Amino acid sequence: MFTETTSTNARPHRTGDGRRDVNAAAVLRTVLDHGPVARSRVAALTGLSPAAVSRQVVDLVRLGLLRERPELAAPGAGAVGRPQLPVDVDTGRIAVAGLHIGLPFTTFAFLDPRGNVLHRRELSNRGRTGAAVLRPLLARLPGLLDAVPDGRTVVGLGAVTGGAVDRERGLISRHDPLEWRDLPLGGLLAEATGLPVQVDNHARALAQAEILFGHPAARRSMVHLFVGHVVDAALAVAGTVHVGPASPTGDVAHLPVPDSDALCHCGRTGCLAVAASDTTLFEAAAAEGIVERPDRAELVAAVRAGHPGADRLVRRRAETIGRALALLADVVNPDLLVLTEHFAALDPAYLDVVRTEFARRSRLRRDAELVVAQRRGADVLAVAAGSAALGALYARPVHALTG
Repeated sequence: MFTETTSTNARPHRTGDGRRDVNAAAVLRTVLDHGPVARSRVAALTGLSPAAVSRQVVDLVRLGLLRERPELAAPGAGAVGRPQLPVDVDTGRIAVAGLHIGLPFTTFAFLDPRGNVLHRRELSNRGRTGAAVLRPLLARLPGLLDAVPDGRTVVGLGAVTGGAVDRERGLISRHDPLEWRDLPLGGLLAEATGLPVQVDNHARALAQAEILFGHPAARRSMVHLFVGHVVDAALAVAGTVHVGPASPTGDVAHLPVPDSDALCHCGRTGCLAVAASDTTLFEAAAAEGIVERPDRAELVAAVRAGHPGADRLVRRRAETIGRALALLADVVNPDLLVLTEHFAALDPAYLDVVRTEFARRSRLRRDAELVVAQRRGADVLAVAAGSAALGALYARPVHALTG
């Protein structure tokens, strides 16, 4: 599970059994942000003593998380304690695996410790829901894990999906499109793989990825909105992703969209979950004859071909998203709003539609540049999945690898 991220300018001295992990996390995070970086600089940034930094570096090198970079050392480096010998995050020895389980397909991936996708594969769910999605996936996982590239050691598995996820218990409390209720996903995956498993909501995992590897403003405060077959949001403040009581962050799925008459599973009409969802968008495109069947690839092709009907539908959804973001921004007033939505990432023109509607609707009159699209492109679901495991790794590196 994720724990609080230690700021690189915090002074993380603690007593008791947790001090080693807290200090290791501070050193690792500082090297992530500034590496290659000399130990002396790490000490200055963390407030740890040079001796403490050296001890943590030795441990983190042994665990495969850091590596020395003697080729980058300044002339004369290599004195006692090697204070000027640069260290960097080691991206060559270990990997985490990730699963993003969605409605049309499951994404399986390997990521290195800097969040780079080493391998990504999409597995069709063939229209299945419920246990019919999970059974074949559990059977295939050992073989998928055996394909880790470059002989790396897989040190953990992240599994993310939409809906209400209790990450403390590794439980999918509710995922309506997949027809999951109280599914003990973490335990099932751990039994199938023998790996430490971190389960989370995909919006929260992407917020964690943004904090670790993304926009600097994300570490102050951010809201992340995920729009796909499900609609989810996550909030982070001071480098920590918020988790509410019983694990849900909150539920934006049922925010009202006044001009929508789409029927939601909750029995009402006009909920954001259906007004902005991929399912509604693709079905509308099929109903209007823009595509032959409700399918993402077909609608993307129509948009790229300049089909006016496809453009109109995607722009209309972008306006809906912009209104939702304006409401979220007015309530939370974050430093950053990050949107994960396929068409905004595909074409900046659709992100501009979102921004324009956001600026028009926000009562706070926030700058439209506050809204950014995620920058991982086709790898976004893989990054979400792997970041569930990487968040745990960076929060408690020694515990994660020696457990």
